[in-house]
Amino acid sequence: MDVIGDPAAFARACDAARARGATVGLVPTMGALHDGHRSLLERARADESFVAMTLFVNPLQFGDPQDLAAYPHHRDQDLAIAAAAGCDAVFAPSQEEMYPAGAPEVTIDAGPLGERLEGAARPGHFRGVLTVVAKLLSLAGPCRAYFGEKDAQQLELVRRMLRDLDLPGEVVACPTVRAPDGLALSSRNDRLSAQERAAAPVLFRALSAGVFVIGAGERAGGLIRAQVADVLAGEPLARTDYVAVVDEATWDDADTVRGPVRLLAAARIGGTRLIDNVVARPPDATGTPGERGE
Repeated sequence: MDVIGDPAAFARACDAARARGATVGLVPTMGALHDGHRSLLERARADESFVAMTLFVNPLQFGDPQDLAAYPHHRDQDLAIAAAAGCDAVFAPSQEEMYPAGAPEVTIDAGPLGERLEGAARPGHFRGVLTVVAKLLSLAGPCRAYFGEKDAQQLELVRRMLRDLDLPGEVVACPTVRAPDGLALSSRNDRLSAQERAAAPVLFRALSAGVFVIGAGERAGGLIRAQVADVLAGEPLARTDYVAVVDEATWDDADTVRGPVRLLAAARIGGTRLIDNVVARPPDATGTPGERGE
């Protein structure tokens, strides 16, 4: 496995792979790898003949300097996981290699969706995410990029960016990986105390309660949101940031559920902010029961 810091060298490695007839799979990460990342790497390895992982903590997407400073760095462990998963190359640039002129003056506007939900809670976050993803895709060239559904709003915005800007590449969505108690895997989970970790699965329980009432026939978006919020409110350590029910195709708020919807929630458990989401497909829209989780 090659570990590459120079952007031009990474681009040459991807070009060389395509010249040999390989298909390129790109797995963007900020390190602190867990089984969710491992599942992306394994999916890419199964699909592609050349797998490249990126390992870069992108400062542009952190509004709070303390949040950036607290982000975990486990480079040796991350490289070992990438190698075990069969990566051919890891692009691990320094901040100076990625942004040699400092913070870029030209960035990607995330549009209206980028200002809602996570965008409202973290102003500028998605501008930073899309800017670095655009750079990574530009360097990798034509490829398939693998993203997890846990960060569903990010995933949708990356899809829209590729569509609207005609960027090379295709997005592959991969299911959220969960602990046995339902908690979505995240590098932020390591910040939870034992008591907070025990409380954290309330996000998935709350979202699952929303899916249940949809499966039972509820179609009013406000009542579904209230059901999710009530479960969250029942956990003393949880402070709800937002609960949303959006149309899966448009991401507009679903006042009435007429087809597949995505339920999203963000909450602080102690001092750690967690997000989660699930998809629900009403029985009368699909002919199948509503889903619990993705």
